[in-house]
Amino acid sequence: MKISYYPGCTLNTVAKQFDSSARDSALAMGFEMAELRQWNCCGATFPLAPDNLMGLSAPAKVLSGARKEGDTLTTLCSVCYNVLKRTNKVMRDSRDKRGVVNGFIEEEYDGSLDVLHYLEVLRDRIGFDKVKEAVKRPLKGIKAGAYYGCMLLRPFEDMGIDNAERPTIFEDLLKALGAEPVEFPNRIECCGAHLAMNNDEVVTRLSGAVIDSATGMGAELMVTSCPLCQYNLEKSRGAAAGDEVPVIYFTQALGLALGQDLETLGFEKNATDVMPLLKKKGIV
Repeated sequence: MKISYYPGCTLNTVAKQFDSSARDSALAMGFEMAELRQWNCCGATFPLAPDNLMGLSAPAKVLSGARKEGDTLTTLCSVCYNVLKRTNKVMRDSRDKRGVVNGFIEEEYDGSLDVLHYLEVLRDRIGFDKVKEAVKRPLKGIKAGAYYGCMLLRPFEDMGIDNAERPTIFEDLLKALGAEPVEFPNRIECCGAHLAMNNDEVVTRLSGAVIDSATGMGAELMVTSCPLCQYNLEKSRGAAAGDEVPVIYFTQALGLALGQDLETLGFEKNATDVMPLLKKKGIV
């Protein structure tokens, strides 16, 4: 099985370990992520003003190009997923807006693409039972806090990946990998997002609250699907009670459990070393 793949800007630069661990894991699970032949930045934010149709041009261009290569598109970054899926809904549901945006991009795209997060591919196309069967290095004994953040779930009427208030897709994956998921109150709260650019104090407070919430429930490891969340949590971890808690991408956890070589998982690019925890638990 081959699925078209949109990496986005961050995974093509500072979060390459997120990208490479996902590609290797996909092959181990029997499908290929075929990177789009041509792609551009998705814009990183969905326009807040309903009449800002120019803001839909960049993601619509990505979607149009992906539709020429297939009927399904997957991505990893929560922000990219949010922007692409919400734009796709506009292009599918609003004839008037679709006409204007297609005029901007000089294409004829109708919103017929199926936009899936990588987690959805694992759950709905592969199945977590098959993921569990493929595990070679179970993450046994690790208490992992799955951090959803904002963009993966909201707005629920547009995203629909899971229950917006009580999601389980992350926890179900962690269970399949052999880890012990830890539910914590702040797992769907904001980390501060783009305020990292101009208001460190707010980001430190919000991200610190997330880590405190997770460690307060026993989490030894944080797992996320958003490069910005990962950056904010790592940057702010010193202000939280669990200042030594590693923050990794879910694909790194997946690749680890599937038996990938440690050298290929990019753990050295993470700010907090996860290896002591893995050695303590007897995983490596």
